[in-house]
Formats: sequence, C-alpha cells, structure tokens
Amino acid sequence: MAEINQNTGRQLKIEMTDGLLIPAKGEKGLFSAWRICFYGAIAVLIALPLISPKPYADILKFLPDGIASTFLLTVISIFCASIIGLFTGLGRISRVPIINGIANIYVEVIRGIPLLVQLFYIYYALGKFLHLKPMIAAVLALSICYGAYMGEIFRAGIASVSKGQMEAALSLGLSRGQALRKIILPQTLRLILPPMGNEFIMLLKDSSLVSILAVSDLLRRGREFASTSFEYFETYTVVALVYLVLTLFLSRLVGIMEERMKHGR
Repeated sequence: MAEINQNTGRQLKIEMTDGLLIPAKGEKGLFSAWRICFYGAIAVLIALPLISPKPYADILKFLPDGIASTFLLTVISIFCASIIGLFTGLGRISRVPIINGIANIYVEVIRGIPLLVQLFYIYYALGKFLHLKPMIAAVLALSICYGAYMGEIFRAGIASVSKGQMEAALSLGLSRGQALRKIILPQTLRLILPPMGNEFIMLLKDSSLVSILAVSDLLRRGREFASTSFEYFETYTVVALVYLVLTLFLSRLVGIMEERMKHGR
C-alpha cells in the first residue's frame, strides 16, 4: 500500500500483513515479544494440568490426534496451494489471452468468496455429484482458496524481478520458459518467502473452520471433549493456547528460513 506525504509530496510505502509478525534476527524487541508469548503459552499449558489435573490433564490427553490432523492438513494444503499459486501467478503474467483471462477470473472469483462458504460448497453442494471424504474436501477447499492468494504473491514476486534479468537470459540463448525456471523463479522464491510464511500461518488458523466438516482437527476434538464434559472454558482455553504455540513456532521457523536464504545458506 502507498500513501502520499502531504508535506513533501513523496510516496511513502506502508507494509500491511494479515499474518503474524515473523521474528527476524537482530530485532530484539520483536523477538522478546515473541519469546514472552511463546514460552509463556507453553508455561501455562504445563502449569494448568499440575494445578488442576481435572480437567486440564484429560483435555491435553484428548487433543494430540487433533493437533496431528491440523498440522497434516495445513502442510498438505499449503503445498497444494503453492503449486496452484505458481501456475496462477504464471498465468497472470502470461501473454496468451485465454490463459491470462482464466487466471484472472480464478483469482477474482475465489478471493471474493469466503473460505467458509467454499468449504460448504465443496463438501455439501458438490456432494450431490462428488462424494468426497471430509479430509479431502477440506484440503481441496483450503488449497483452492489459498491458491488464489498465493497466485498473487507469485505474480508480484515475478514482477519485482528486474526485467533486465529476462532480457539477459534471452540474449544468452535461453527460451522464455528456461529463463523463468532457472533465473527468475529462484530469485522470486527469496522475495516471496515472508508473505508465503504469513499465508502458511493464516492457513493454519483458518484450518479450524474444517471442523464443520467433521474433520477431527484440533478444534473438533476440543468441541467433542467440551460437549461431553461441559468444561467449555477449560477446553477452549487449552485449544487457544495450543493454536498460539503452533502459530508462533511456525512464525519462528519461517523467520529462520528467511535469514538463511538471505545469507545464501
């Protein structure tokens, strides 16, 4: 996003993100905030079962398979979304009108429909024709939804690489496809890693929506325990803390990956 400074007339760049701040090396204040939240949440999760074994210990014993399902769903979906996003991004910059038009329509349509509606549509509405298992429908919906956003990230990343890179590659005898694959895309990956990391974290949090499809994710398992024990406050407190730990942990991993790529390691 850009704004114009009223006094100088210069264009100012304002960065905005829907995801968590990814901690970067050297940003001590940001890292301290991350450390307090991350280790604080872990400390609370450890303390609660010690202080009150009933029901906190029982809740923590009930959730592990839901945590595993949530993580598996997130990893598979972000992988599929990245593949869809790559081809969508290439389609958005394609010189072939039909391919470019299809990619543009896909992005506009998918981004204009809430994820929850897409989940209902794929599982229930299309269930009249396709009998998909809940997990498959969840992965499909998340991949299609986030593929549109990833497509915009890839498009912006490719567009940010200097046009001289493509011209130099073509002058060396490489085809346009070879230049994209060997020169442009490797540079693009380094540029788009932070926004991709944010999308990964956002997808993890949005994966809680798949509980409506009877997928045994973290939230679904929490709902099942709460509905039988009637310990709603305790159950959802633990679920919220587990989600916080997962998202902060992933944000740290993304930050480490970004630092290593910057230093070419």
